[in-house]
Amino acid sequence: MTWKERLIALYCYISEDKRIQQYLATLRMSNNYQPLFTDEEVMTVYIFGIISGLHKVKLIYNYTRNHLLDWFPQLPSYQAFNYRLNELSGCFEVLVCSVNSNALLDEPCLLQWSGEKVIDSLPIVVSRSNNYTACTAPQLCNKGYCASKNMYYYGVRLHVSAMVRPWQMPLPEVSWLTGAEDNDLTAARPWLEQLSNCKMYADKIYGDQPMNTLLQTRQNARVITPVKKKTGQQLLDAASDLLSTAVSRVRQPIESLFSWMIEKTQIQSAQRVRSEKGLLVHVWGKFAAILFLLAYIVTLD
Repeated sequence: MTWKERLIALYCYISEDKRIQQYLATLRMSNNYQPLFTDEEVMTVYIFGIISGLHKVKLIYNYTRNHLLDWFPQLPSYQAFNYRLNELSGCFEVLVCSVNSNALLDEPCLLQWSGEKVIDSLPIVVSRSNNYTACTAPQLCNKGYCASKNMYYYGVRLHVSAMVRPWQMPLPEVSWLTGAEDNDLTAARPWLEQLSNCKMYADKIYGDQPMNTLLQTRQNARVITPVKKKTGQQLLDAASDLLSTAVSRVRQPIESLFSWMIEKTQIQSAQRVRSEKGLLVHVWGKFAAILFLLAYIVTLD
């Protein structure tokens, strides 16, 4: 797929998707709302820039102005483009939901693998200040700790539940944001309690025996985690060690997915964000670009 085909496919998807158009209709309540540079073009420019390897809004705008002006002749000033982009922050989340559902429908092989899922969270860092003086997007962000990176930070967590695919990275099914301080199990519990006829592979923090027992008896579902060591225990027995190793192998693809997301989009670094809408654009816009790469572009190249 050439870059022109990618650009056209991306614009057509955004323009033709019913969920996105319904959401945009709620923003176009005025009869005078007829911008020369449409909302669909704003979203296309941003996501195409991320797919092309650009991580900052300014770089995406300059690239479009210098190389794609024939495709977008009504491109406004940078200030106007940035304002329009932030006003569409909620639409990027709708786009993520749309791409998620459509990609799952387009994967016939998932029907035989739908019983296996993985779940994990990715910290989105707005500030690493040790004194926690950051106050960006206080409605979404708070102070938290990432054990896997041994890092205190101010920001949010992106939670992703994905379907296991054979010999490929998992395909995200559901995603949501919480504050950095929120416990992963607490944040995921509403979703985990709805599982049925499947196995969910997760990290140790998702282990909850009462919930797991209820899932097995009523909904034929299990949340499988590595075995935790008991207080004072130095080594696991052989069976527990083998189980932990097997679970870690199944979970490894979602860790690879997060690493690939960070490499492609720098989604984890949000230090330049200055508002709630800007943070939502940063997270959901880049995640939408990842889904397009994962579900439609990578598989066609």
